[in-house]
Amino acid sequence: MPPIIEFDRVSVHIHEKTLLSDISFDLFAGEKAVLCGKSGSGKSSVLRALLGLLPLSQGMIRFQEKPLDAASVQAIRSRIAYIGQEPILGAESVREALLLPFQFKSHHGHKPTEAQIMDVLQRLHLPADILRQDSGRISGGEKQRIALARGLLLGKSIYLLDEVTSALDAASRQAVFEVFSDARLTVLSVAHDPVWIERCDLVFEIEEGRLTSRRGRAGFDASMDSSGLH
Repeated sequence: MPPIIEFDRVSVHIHEKTLLSDISFDLFAGEKAVLCGKSGSGKSSVLRALLGLLPLSQGMIRFQEKPLDAASVQAIRSRIAYIGQEPILGAESVREALLLPFQFKSHHGHKPTEAQIMDVLQRLHLPADILRQDSGRISGGEKQRIALARGLLLGKSIYLLDEVTSALDAASRQAVFEVFSDARLTVLSVAHDPVWIERCDLVFEIEEGRLTSRRGRAGFDASMDSSGLH
């Protein structure tokens, strides 16, 4: 089976500044990978390049064997859920934000039932009454989980996550771990959280825009305790 995501000697230079240099790696369906490194090392640039938000200076990105280009970028984005540190929910109330994508033609016939919404909220340790709250008044960690809930309701199977556990308490973080223990979900993440890193299948070290090392882990095991050890 070919990789679902492939970076082939990718470099990105913006205004004479090198963001990424000769990055190569593969990610197969169901794998959980994390990009590690100091702030400003280029981790988030990898995610942005995959979303087509940064022009490649050289190399190629392939998604399901198809090159990322102007013709394919929208189809690629439709398959991916991107969740940043401060997601923009795009609506006044949490309920409106959660259901926002289902107003568009591509998802109009797939609006989730109330039972499905409640199930996703419960899985992510979010109270039912959060749906009535103002999107601008909930915490950063709640916004991240609402964005994740939206991806799950849309049936997304590929997730780009930027420090998705950074604002979560222990119980909420464990709930997110359990969601991503699903073997059907593919994850490319940026994290400093040692527990998250320990649970990932693949760890890519990024330094000054270069991939300096890669190593495998035992796997994304939701049964691990809070220390990150078996």
